[in-house]
Amino acid sequence: MYLKTLNLRQFRNYQDQKVEFNAAKTILVGNNAQGKSNLLEAVELLATLRSHRMTRDRDLVQEGEAIAQINATLERQTGISDLTLTLRRNGRRSVAINGESIRRQMDFLGVLNAVQFSSLDLDLVRGGPEGRRNWLDTLLIQLEPVYAHILQQYNHVLRQRNAFLKRHVETLNATSLQSELAVWDAQLATTGTRVIRRRDRAIQRLAPIASAWHASISGSTEVLQIKYMPNIPLENNHLEEVQQAFLAKIQQRTVAELHQGTTLVGPHRDEVELTINQTPARQYGSQGQQRTLVLALKLAELQLIEEIVQEPPLLLLDDVLAELDLSRQNQLLDAIQDRFQTLITTTHLGSFDSQWLKSSQILFVKAGQIIPNLS
Repeated sequence: MYLKTLNLRQFRNYQDQKVEFNAAKTILVGNNAQGKSNLLEAVELLATLRSHRMTRDRDLVQEGEAIAQINATLERQTGISDLTLTLRRNGRRSVAINGESIRRQMDFLGVLNAVQFSSLDLDLVRGGPEGRRNWLDTLLIQLEPVYAHILQQYNHVLRQRNAFLKRHVETLNATSLQSELAVWDAQLATTGTRVIRRRDRAIQRLAPIASAWHASISGSTEVLQIKYMPNIPLENNHLEEVQQAFLAKIQQRTVAELHQGTTLVGPHRDEVELTINQTPARQYGSQGQQRTLVLALKLAELQLIEEIVQEPPLLLLDDVLAELDLSRQNQLLDAIQDRFQTLITTTHLGSFDSQWLKSSQILFVKAGQIIPNLS
């Protein structure tokens, strides 16, 4: 999987910029706030239709413009694809492959695969459960593009059920209310069960790979465990049993939900538990150990996507080398070699050894303009 060209029009701080990639590794050098991360964000959007910066489409469109466009040429074993994502300030985004509009966005997913690793990812360990859920969902969208549709359905039902609970927060025990709520309960359990089962499967596959990477980076001094902690009791991953457990738990919490006017049961309250030597990673040890954990997670993502899609995904490293000490930097750079096409942002070239610099394409980014290395 090789990204040959990327063209950004009116996207973030890029007016009209084309980049041609001619090496397995591309280093984007520039001061902060020049547009390095914006370029990686554009690739991430093509891969997942999501931005880890969690922005609305209107924030991605250049000030004063109505639309922004990201266009890329991607080479895979199956051939060359031309990908286009059009973002609108006021309206729906649209996608096209080889110039042909794609009606269902999930059919656009899975053409380009990429793993993003940014300094923000350190919050995976330190931050709240929502960040870990988002991380897992973004990975799942690449492993099974249909998951994007499943998650969308669940969130749609959740919003409607919450609106219903808010409206009826005063009228707690009306019988008519209970029967209407039962309709929402059934829909929430059906869509939520699909989310839970896929999240569980993904963690089952990812956890042993991440543990192996973690052992390798920490010199086997620490044991990483990753556990999926669904909000619904999960004895095993059978459809009917998960659905029954879901409905049973909703019924237990109905009164509390009506009092609070919000849904208290479902995968929007899941947790992914990260432990090192059986101690929760959030409370454990140094920033260095937390960084080792996140590095292991990212290397595991790369490996799992490669196993499933049968081609190595792109790796997007956003200002992350500065956050890692020399030994972790070397672990990461050794793992990458030329196996994954890698785009790296940095404020200076001091972190890289001469071999890396020799084998990399170096581009300088200044105020939304990309300048090739002239030295």
